[in-house]
Amino acid sequence: MTAQPRENLSGLDLRAEIERLRKERNAVILAHYYQKPELQDLADFVGDSLELSKKAAATDADVIAFCGVKFMADTAKILSPEKIVVLPDLDAGCSLEDSCPPEKFKAFRERHPDHIALTYINCSTEVKALSDVIVTSSSAETILAQIPKDQKIIFGPDRHLGGYLNRKFDRDMLLWPGVCIVHEAFSETELLKLKEQHPDAPIAAHPECPPHIVDHADYVGSTSGILQYAKTMEGDTLIVATEPHIIHQMETALPEKTFIGAPGADGNCNCNICPYMALNTMEKLYLALRDLEPRIEIEEGLRLKAKQSLDKMIEMASGTIGKGDLGRA
Repeated sequence: MTAQPRENLSGLDLRAEIERLRKERNAVILAHYYQKPELQDLADFVGDSLELSKKAAATDADVIAFCGVKFMADTAKILSPEKIVVLPDLDAGCSLEDSCPPEKFKAFRERHPDHIALTYINCSTEVKALSDVIVTSSSAETILAQIPKDQKIIFGPDRHLGGYLNRKFDRDMLLWPGVCIVHEAFSETELLKLKEQHPDAPIAAHPECPPHIVDHADYVGSTSGILQYAKTMEGDTLIVATEPHIIHQMETALPEKTFIGAPGADGNCNCNICPYMALNTMEKLYLALRDLEPRIEIEEGLRLKAKQSLDKMIEMASGTIGKGDLGRA
């Protein structure tokens, strides 16, 4: 059941109440880069999904409050089964996860028994359990480079990330046809108009973007990678083609630089804001910590199967996961 405000919370100092509950519950609060700034600002850690789960697992916290989407909270539970994991809104899903139902992925694998499944972390626990190796956008290249060229591979659920890897490494992975609705929304026409206005500004793009956006990018990488690029690039202006809430971290770390979000379809729409990430609010985080609901629960057999593919990734690419993630000051 999704946590919704059940009473009038307007009189509460939500930040103070969250701080109180954080201590009472011995909780660690995680926020993905795509969360609202007020959630990022109160989190113990801000970063990419897997690195957040790893950091939470390394703490002595009893409770993990994950301000992100469900597959991220599921991953935290896979790695920390002894901890209580809450997600402020259970409806915070993911279009990539939705695009890859476990029963269809299982049938797809059975039709291609000579392929291994290299699967993007943006998928359900059930799909992770059906996979051989999980990858993140920061670890995918390192892992793919270790797999022999003659080994046939299924890559899912993001066809744009898979296609980018195919082109970069001259591979022929069989791609599941999923896309991220946020990164799919960027407009090449509007991006080129923006580039005309800022000809010296480089473009940084997430590999979930379609080729007509990635092909214009000066840097392609994960959210953490884009943040690192912002810190090291020459010049003082960067065009950012990923979910725009990451710009909050850039502006906090680099107030002397200017960051411009790549535009959506008509140059004005908010279609590149993730509607799932936006479901999490301060009110829902407060209720999740107060009530310890909605709680993530995973059957132990399924958890262990899913953990195998995550462990394989960590073994193959531990040094690349979550580069640039930020701890709480």
